[in-house]
Parts: sequence; C-alpha cells; structure tokens
Amino acid sequence: MTKKKKTVGKTDADVILIGAGIMSATLGVLLKQLEPNLSIEIYERLDVAAAESSDAWNNAGTGHSAFCELNYTPEKNDGTVETKKAVQIAENFEVSKQFWSYLVEKGLISDPENFIRKIPHMSFVWGKKNVDYLKKRYDALTKYDLFKGMEFTEDAEKIKSWVPLIMEGRKKDEKVAATKMDLGTDVNFGSLTRDMFNNLKEQRSVSLHFNHEIRNLKKNKDGNWVVKVKDLDSGDKRKRTARFVFIGAGGGSLPLLEKSDIPEGKGFGGFPVSGQWLKCTNEEVIKQHHAKVYGKAAVGAPPMSVPHLDTRMINGKQALLFGPYAGFSTKFLKNGSFLDLPKSIKFNNIRPMLSAGLHNLDLTKYLIEQVRQSPQDRLKALKEYLPTAQLKDWELEYAGQRVQVIKKDEKKGGILEFGTEVVSASDGSIAALLGASPGASTAVSIMLELLDRCFKEDLATDEWQAKIKEMIPTYGKELAKDTALCNETRQRTAKVLKIDGVEAS
Repeated sequence: MTKKKKTVGKTDADVILIGAGIMSATLGVLLKQLEPNLSIEIYERLDVAAAESSDAWNNAGTGHSAFCELNYTPEKNDGTVETKKAVQIAENFEVSKQFWSYLVEKGLISDPENFIRKIPHMSFVWGKKNVDYLKKRYDALTKYDLFKGMEFTEDAEKIKSWVPLIMEGRKKDEKVAATKMDLGTDVNFGSLTRDMFNNLKEQRSVSLHFNHEIRNLKKNKDGNWVVKVKDLDSGDKRKRTARFVFIGAGGGSLPLLEKSDIPEGKGFGGFPVSGQWLKCTNEEVIKQHHAKVYGKAAVGAPPMSVPHLDTRMINGKQALLFGPYAGFSTKFLKNGSFLDLPKSIKFNNIRPMLSAGLHNLDLTKYLIEQVRQSPQDRLKALKEYLPTAQLKDWELEYAGQRVQVIKKDEKKGGILEFGTEVVSASDGSIAALLGASPGASTAVSIMLELLDRCFKEDLATDEWQAKIKEMIPTYGKELAKDTALCNETRQRTAKVLKIDGVEAS
C-alpha cells in the first residue's frame, strides 16, 4: 500500500471487511490479487457467508444485465426510451464476467457451473400501450452491440415456442409482445460468494470470523480505525485496528456508517423494503419453463419489485419463482431488529427522510396494499404471467430485506435513490456501500469505483494497472462502442465460464 495508507500507528490488519456478502468477497479478492502481502480480517454476524442479500433465495440470484429488466429503460415524457442505465449495467455485467473468468482460469474458484448457467432473458407485456413501449425499447437498445442478438415479436405462437406456460390459457385476441436474449445467464451469488471466501481464507494473512458483530468504529488520531467487535458465541469483546475499513453489510451498512461519524456519511437515511416469492413446488411445472421473464412494474412499485417468472439454479437444482411481492418491515436485514429503522433516524437525516417520504406517497400506498395481500391476491398477480397457475403448486418464500438510499437534495430536501451508493471518507480510509439493485451483478465495477476513491495512488501505479488489466482485459474501454472487442470478450468469457452451450435445465 502507498504512503497514504501507511499510517503512523501499528495495526492488527491492513484491511477490515465488515459483512461476508458478495461485495466484501469481491473487494477482498481484488485487493489480495493486487497486493498479496495485505493482511485482511473479515467479520460476519451470521454463521455462514452470503446468508443475507447475496443468497439465491434473497432476490440476488440472477444475472442483472439489463436485457429484460424494464425498470432500467423508462419511457420519457417525449415518448422515447432512456437507455443510459441499461447500457451501463450491461457493460458492468461484462466486467463481472471477465473477473469471474480470471478467477476460474487461475483456479481461485471452483467449477463455474456451480454458480453460473445460460438461461434466456425475456421481457413480456400485454396491451397496446405496453407493446408499443417494448418495441421502442427494442429499437433503442439494439443500436448498441451489447444488445445485438435480441429478438422481438408480437407473434403469440412464437412467444409460445419460447415460453409455453405463459401463453397457455391466454385469450387469443390479447395483444402481446416479448423480447428474448439468449445471452442471458442465471447467477447464484450465494454460491459464488462462498467460493471466493473459501479461497480467501486459505491465503496468508486473511482471517474470516463468523458470529462476530461490529459494535462500533472510530478513527484514531494516528489515522487508523478502531473497530469494536463482539464474539456472539462467547460474548467476548475486543478492539481491532486497521488502516482501511469497508462496510459491506447490506442493510446493516447504514447504522455502521452513522457510527463512523465521517462528514461524508451525514444526511443519509434508509427506507427498508421486504420481499416475498411464490416458489413453485410442482416439478412438472418447473420443467416446462426455461427463462427469466420480466414484466412492467405496478405504479408506485420500487424497482426491485418488478414482477418476473424466474428460472434459477439453486443448490444444483432447477427452481421456479414468481414475484417478488413487496412489503414493509422496520428491519434493515432479514435477520435484523425491528428497531433498525427508528435507531437509524438522526438529527442530520430526519429532514431528508421526511421529505423523501412525502415525495413517495405512491410507494407507501403500494407497500400497504402489498402487505394486505391474501393468497388469492398473489395468485391473481401470478396468473397474469401464468394463466393456468394453481395455488396448490406454489408456496410462499420470504426473500431478503432491501434498504433503499435516502440522501439530501437541495431542491426537495431528500430523495429516495433506487440503486447503489458508495460513500467514502475524503482520505479514503473508510468506505461503505448503501442501496440495492442491481448490486450483486455489478459488484466488480462498484468495487473498482471504490478502489479509485480509496486507493487512488496505488491504482495509478504501473503494477496495479497491469494487474487489473490482466483480471479485466477491457478495463478503461467501452464495450458499447467497440463491436469487435464486445464480441471477443463475450466469446472468451462464455468459453471459460462454460456458458456458451450450458443452459439451466
């Protein structure tokens, strides 16, 4: 590490990672590849890695690449479709695949079939207005090489050949449309995260501690951070010091960021949204659907609640989910406390939080309606995508918690952000990741942004630049504007990750 990170006082570790999810795993692996001599300590309050948002059942079990997620391509007031976010996410996902390919080639993670499979990504809509929108979306996206190969059709028979269950029992005169991208993948981020941590803990100067909770963190006068840790098994408490701290605790990041007391963390709030799935229990139904099919979200719905009929591979077995159905809980984590939200309210963020609430009454109304849903209400929503669905074939599964970022805004007082936010101290000694979707799928790009903020001097060195380009060959280049590079990159990663001919089945 550079002189900037070589602080005066002696430390227990160079780096402390808080939370054993996909973000900490990605950052930990990146740092050890860039600087093998770094000492890293990882602390997780649960007894296993990736048990919260990174788990396959907790919403993060898919490869968000913007092929089918309609919330990434909103229709503007002039009728055109905004593509900027979709293009960025698609490019970021390619960055993630390059990094995973590097890990596979170097033997740092096991068989890629344990975490990634090829599966078509589809968008499906009905009604003239939505069909017109999907056609405009298709026309706008396919101008970019990242979306070449996408198919569009309004032919019901063709859609039936793609996803027969969705068309079975549907009215013949109903106007429908769909897009299909065969390059889509299903990613089990829980499996991937655990693979990366298994490799990390075998390396020199890396320790992984489960059932350990971070109680406080404070910056010393010497520039190092003092982290107070409690062993939940023994009850023992101790202090650990580090030159750099990353708070990657999912919904638990905001309370820890507040405890750090850095000026850059002032004014941030969090709005928790819970989720539920309908999980198919009928093997015959599961076998008949092979795609991730996304539709349009209801008015007022948060982006992570875009309805989809989703094929996933979980623990080596094909699963079929529908949802998620949104809900409200004051918990910031699935295994959190109902006091998480009230405890997060501080003098410096109460105005942004109240203002954001007033400007998102549609969301509040939507969540109340979701909480009050009966099993029949959930079945009705499912039948819009699966007309022949029967309640006996589905059971409720609880998903993870998402904490959406609330931040200060000069005009509105406070705004609710749907995405991820890296918050870091001006000296780069601590950083936290807030927010949710598309999170896991773009973890590598997010962590590269963090390196640029917190390890800027190191990142500028020839050694680090060469190593990053070895891990991510397109680093510093735009795939969206380079046809040959885009095709070459996809062919290479598909071969390494074994997704050129392997579909979930």
